[in-house]
Amino acid sequence: RRIRCVDDTSVVVMMTAYATVEEAVEALKQGAHEFLKKPFDLCEVRALLQKVEGSTRLRRELERLRREAGRQSTFIGTSAAVHRLLELAASVRDSDTTVLVTGESGTGKGVLARAIHEMSSRAQGPLVEVNCTSIPSTLFESELLGHERGAFTDARSAKRGLLELADGGTVVLDEIGEIPLHVQVKLLRCIEEKRFRRVGGLRDLQVDVRVIAITNRDLGAAVTEGRFRTDLYYRLKVFPLSLPPLRQRRDDVAVLAQHFVERTNRQLLRSVKRVAPEALRLMVGSDWPGNVRELRNVIERCALLATGDEILAVHLPAEIQSVRRAAGLDLSEPVGLGAVMPLADTERRLIEEALAVCGANQMRAARMLNITRDTLRYRMKKHGLG
Repeated sequence: RRIRCVDDTSVVVMMTAYATVEEAVEALKQGAHEFLKKPFDLCEVRALLQKVEGSTRLRRELERLRREAGRQSTFIGTSAAVHRLLELAASVRDSDTTVLVTGESGTGKGVLARAIHEMSSRAQGPLVEVNCTSIPSTLFESELLGHERGAFTDARSAKRGLLELADGGTVVLDEIGEIPLHVQVKLLRCIEEKRFRRVGGLRDLQVDVRVIAITNRDLGAAVTEGRFRTDLYYRLKVFPLSLPPLRQRRDDVAVLAQHFVERTNRQLLRSVKRVAPEALRLMVGSDWPGNVRELRNVIERCALLATGDEILAVHLPAEIQSVRRAAGLDLSEPVGLGAVMPLADTERRLIEEALAVCGANQMRAARMLNITRDTLRYRMKKHGLG
């Protein structure tokens, strides 16, 4: 215990001739790597030291790689909206401030929450992700806070809760709006005081944990309806981050599609290299109601259907192909993609086609492209379209 207070990197092996089971268990609980009883076998000790040396080398290599990689975000996107979002996330990464991540289903709220943890000084601590919709309301308090032995009929032994398991790290509460009201007040106390009490417990436990809450629902409306505590709502909303839907950051479709192509290749042992220009044009023009999750699933499906090294327009789901056909745009002519900025060329061509179909009516063209007129005018100016 005293060694751990001054040096938590050394590997400790305990050796004694007066061993008991209780002492061995306590030593391991305090962080000992191994517990040896005299007399011992030299071959056993040699093998143990080789094992310790190997694990220490791996740990140091992992720490080196983490330092080299730096605290970079794993959230993918190159659009202005994503850049702003990541700047905000970076500004709060090293604080203990509670973060509330909102956005439509499939926008990547969980990915952003994990990115905040990975960028933070808590990155080497535990990350505990809790899906609040999957826990029955009757068990929620026990799962979150833990319980003592005999707290209820089936509590045959004490159990650590999810907050305890996240000590020193981050707990991500997905669909925070589903937490029962009677648990909300206890969660609030834990956030504010870093203290809680297990179910059936008689003493408070201290915990050092950062809370990131996620929801795709309107918590403000839930407060008005009495389904969510006002004080907890405002405590969670100290630092809100709102993820825009994919249709509002179409610039990210190409980079996300390529990312999912590469991931699908690794997972499903495919050899697809890219998305063909005409297929990418359709994907950029889609509204993606399921957002990034839907895009990932579409890429996976297309990669399975592809017989060559490209995902073609014919591989896309019918609903994505029908969007552009309904707008009266030609699918046969491919968009020329340059090696430097392929998405810029795609965007320019989409704007040109929309203006041609709408007789240069900017309002109608903007509506067809599902953007505002101001955004359309900005994009036209950027591409020199007048």
